[in-house]
Amino acid sequence: MLLSHSRSPYKPRYVIKSKTSMIKKCKMKKLLWSWIILFNIHVNGMMMEFDEMEWFTVFNGTKVFQTQNDVFSEAKFPMVGLTLIQSAAAKGAVCLDGSLPGYHLHRGFGSGANNWLVQLEGGGWCDTIRNCVYRKTTRRGSSSYMEKEIPFTGILSDKAADNPDFYNWNRVKVRYCDGGSFSGDSENKAAQLQFRGKRIWLAAMEDLMAKGMRQAKQALLSGCSAGGLAVILRCDDFGKLFPPSTRVKCLSDAGFFLDAIDVSGGRSLRRLYAGVVKLQNLQTNLPQYCIQESLAPKSADPSGSWNDCRLNYAKCSASQIQFLQGFRTRMVNLVKGFAMPSKNGVFLNSCFAHCQTERHDTWFAQNSPAIKNKGIAVAVGDWYFERGGAKLIDCAYPCDKTCHNLVFRR
Repeated sequence: MLLSHSRSPYKPRYVIKSKTSMIKKCKMKKLLWSWIILFNIHVNGMMMEFDEMEWFTVFNGTKVFQTQNDVFSEAKFPMVGLTLIQSAAAKGAVCLDGSLPGYHLHRGFGSGANNWLVQLEGGGWCDTIRNCVYRKTTRRGSSSYMEKEIPFTGILSDKAADNPDFYNWNRVKVRYCDGGSFSGDSENKAAQLQFRGKRIWLAAMEDLMAKGMRQAKQALLSGCSAGGLAVILRCDDFGKLFPPSTRVKCLSDAGFFLDAIDVSGGRSLRRLYAGVVKLQNLQTNLPQYCIQESLAPKSADPSGSWNDCRLNYAKCSASQIQFLQGFRTRMVNLVKGFAMPSKNGVFLNSCFAHCQTERHDTWFAQNSPAIKNKGIAVAVGDWYFERGGAKLIDCAYPCDKTCHNLVFRR
C-alpha cells in the first residue's frame, strides 16, 4: 500500500527511478507523506475483477466460499446511493459512453464532520478499441449500468468497531468509468468513445469541494488497483485543493505496478500500458514515473501451465513459487528505498490478496492480516496520524499465517 502526502509544511521529497516502456522516461513522481500497501493479486499473475468470478477466502487452512454479495449482506453495512455529477456534461467530463460520472457520499458526523476520505474506484483498464467498446456496456464504462447503491465496507465503514480512525469522516467513493485511471483527455469519434478520466476527476473534486470538502481539516485520498494507480497519479493534484493547514495524505492499495518480466520472459505489462497510453493519448497527461503488473497473463502462458496457479496459490508448483518469490524480492528491494523517508509508510504482506483496505475481513476484523501483530487498519491509522510504526514488510511466503488468501473459480 502506498500512502502519500502531496504537500506539507515540511515538504519531504523522495524520487524512485526505474525503466519501463509505458513512457520514454519513467520516473516515480514526488510522493510526499506516502504509504504503500502492496496487496497485489497481480503478484499471482492475475488481472481479474471480483465480480467476474466466484471466490474463496482461505484463512489458517479454512476455506470459506463466498461471493461479494454474501459478504456485504452478512455484514449489514450501510448502502450508499449514487450521485450523478450534473455539471459534468457541460465540462465534457463523461464516461466512455458519454454518460454522466458519479460518486457515492456518506456524510461524516461528530469529530469527523470536517474530515474527508475520497476513494477512487478500481477495475482494470481497456487498452484497445474493442475492449473499450465492450467496457462502455458495463458499469466500468457507463453510469447507466452502475449500481444505484453500494455497501460501504472496510475503510469506508461508518462503524467505529470496523473502522476506528475514519468511521465518522465524510466518506466518498468516486466511480471509475474511463478505463484509464482517471488520466485521459481525448476521444475516438469513430468508435464513439470518450476518454475523459482527468475531466471526471476535476468535475468530481469541484462538486465535492462545493459540498463541504473545501473546509476539510484532514483529507485522505485512497484507492485500490487501477484506483490505487490513480491515487499516485492524482495525489499532488489532490493536495493542491487544500490550504497548507489541512493534513492531506494519499493511500494506494495494490496500485504500484512493477515493470516485471512475465512467465514467458516478455513484458506483458508494458504492452498493456503502452496500449492504454496510445489509445487515450496519455503522454501529455502522465507524470514521468513508474508502474508494475501481471506476471502470468494468458497471453504469456499459451500452454495454460499457469492456469491452476493463477486461480489458486496452493496449486502452484515449486518452480512457480520460486518465480513469484523472485518477484517479491525485487518488489521488497524497491519498496525499501521508498520507505526510507520518515513520512512514507509501507505495509507489504506476503499474501495472495487484493484490495484489502476495502474488505471487511481484511481491514479491521478480529482475524485481519497482520505484520508483527499490527493489522492493516491500525498501520494505516498510525501512518496517517503519525503515531509511529508504519513501515512493515512481511517475511516471505508461506510464513504469514494471518493471510486471507483469495482463491478463484469461474
